[in-house]
Amino acid sequence: MNLPLHGSLSGRHVAVLLGGLSSEREVSLVSGRACAEALERLGARVSRVDAGRDLAQVLTALKPDVCFNALHGAWGEDGCVQGVLETLGVPYTHSGVLASALAMDKAKSKAVLAAAGVVVPGGGLFDRFEVARDHVIPPPYVVKPNAEGSSVGVFLVFDGANRPPQEVVAPDWTYGEQVMVEPYVRGLELAVGVMDGKAMTVTEIVPKTGFYDYEAKYGDGGSEHIVPARIPAHVMEKAKKLSEMAHEALGCRGVTRSDLRYDDINDVLVLLEVNTQPGMTPTSLVPEQAAAGGVDFDRLVLWITEDGHARSGAGGIARRSEG
Repeated sequence: MNLPLHGSLSGRHVAVLLGGLSSEREVSLVSGRACAEALERLGARVSRVDAGRDLAQVLTALKPDVCFNALHGAWGEDGCVQGVLETLGVPYTHSGVLASALAMDKAKSKAVLAAAGVVVPGGGLFDRFEVARDHVIPPPYVVKPNAEGSSVGVFLVFDGANRPPQEVVAPDWTYGEQVMVEPYVRGLELAVGVMDGKAMTVTEIVPKTGFYDYEAKYGDGGSEHIVPARIPAHVMEKAKKLSEMAHEALGCRGVTRSDLRYDDINDVLVLLEVNTQPGMTPTSLVPEQAAAGGVDFDRLVLWITEDGHARSGAGGIARRSEG
């Protein structure tokens, strides 16, 4: 993709939303700092906004031309902040209100994706106390919050497990009364970035911890990323196609990342979820995939920003000028 930098963002005022209120705050701070630095290299005037409950007042005072949303997790990625920005009439990056809310709710997004022909795991939502009492589906299975990201609060229950995870009923559990329980798909962890509706490539993720958890995602050396993935050509194409279908079915915009599992023994590929605001940290998957396709970090940030600035309608619908 040819994304020239000349003229780029000179004179543009960009508010970078980072930090926020979710359990993924620390990751968002890293993503936001990296994007803000890239925007400054591109000539933009950058305001770093640690997004709190006073976000509307802060942005009203700043009057940015566009918001680069580098928030992750609840409130920043689930349609809430997007609704604030729609109300203020400020253009913003990534997906709109409905797509953000849908993608964050694993149960509802799976229903939409399945209806669109995307292969997703089975399972469903269960009360967390019911899940802690007994196996609600036969092991092996995965237990995870219905509306969190970055593998926060995720547990694997393998064959022969004597009891389900008791952490879901611990006093410090803050991830909701219902949890998603779905069959565990053995095999390879895959990720596909989608940019402007087109899949980039497929990354194979090899976690050093045995599971692609929070530390494996964001810790230094927590996982190895192999680009492109070591999978057959037909699986590569199917992973890209499913990711494009998922991006479209949920109504996503800009850049997304789909997470998939491939059972290489039974040749089964399933799409786990769509991330509407993928990480932009030094270990993040989407910047790696963009670089593999010849788009460096600054050009990626430039495209995301320009794509967001082109929108003005409800839901973040893009309205592009001839330029």
